[in-house]
Amino acid sequence: MKTILLHPDAAFHYNWCGKFESPSPEWMHLTRDLIDFEFIAVTQGILYIADSHREYVVKKGEYLLMSPDRFQHGYQQSDCQFYWLHFQIPEASYEVQHPKQMPEDGNIVLPAYGSLSIPERIIVLMKQLQDSDRRYHNLLLNNSLTSAIIYELYSQGSVYRKLNEPKKSAQIYNDITDYIIYHACENIRVSQIADYFGYNEKYLTTFFRRQSGISLKQFMMQAKMDAAKAELTDTNHSISQIAYNVGFSDSHNFTNAFKKITGLSPSVYRESYAKRSLFYK
Repeated sequence: MKTILLHPDAAFHYNWCGKFESPSPEWMHLTRDLIDFEFIAVTQGILYIADSHREYVVKKGEYLLMSPDRFQHGYQQSDCQFYWLHFQIPEASYEVQHPKQMPEDGNIVLPAYGSLSIPERIIVLMKQLQDSDRRYHNLLLNNSLTSAIIYELYSQGSVYRKLNEPKKSAQIYNDITDYIIYHACENIRVSQIADYFGYNEKYLTTFFRRQSGISLKQFMMQAKMDAAKAELTDTNHSISQIAYNVGFSDSHNFTNAFKKITGLSPSVYRESYAKRSLFYK
């Protein structure tokens, strides 16, 4: 798998972004010469897309980072939805074939294709960038938000984890957080998590606080709110429907919990990022 390495002082230049929804199940990605970087995060369905070297199957919760000077085209009909971002980095990238051979000198290592461990965070950042572009037209702000998205991608990447978290305790911690995020919309209990990983409940809660600095229950609630944020910014679902989707029995308790975590009510949070760019092409 191709891997992109960026210098740590790379200057990100935003070009444009949006959210795409295929107009029909028969839609296929257009054919073109890609002249800048394109980051794609699939939120529904499967995207079948290719460049000069290979074909990609990008599923929900996965991403693709395509390099400039590539022949980009669809190769199969795709019924899907995805966020996309075009940006440039002047003379600041090169490609290698094997991530394990990357020089550990502070460079930003990005696999061209992979899974997003917390896709909701990427969705919220993409929505913030869209809102900023439509509301302010401030290139410096847009460049900064573009940088934030790429650094979030880097932080979520498996290569980053392998290089920076080799210890067994860190691996266990990551397994626990991944499990919580995956089940965020279910009303799981701490005892269930302890049983799943084979630990004493008291030991697990102490271990988690030592690793993260917050309690296990706090992290579980934050994971629920991250899922809620993604729905608030990416769908037109009602507040009561979102509350139900993330495991609350009523919207009142959900609103109180959301405001406690974010400082904003769900409706105010949604309105803050209301300017979305939706494309059918």
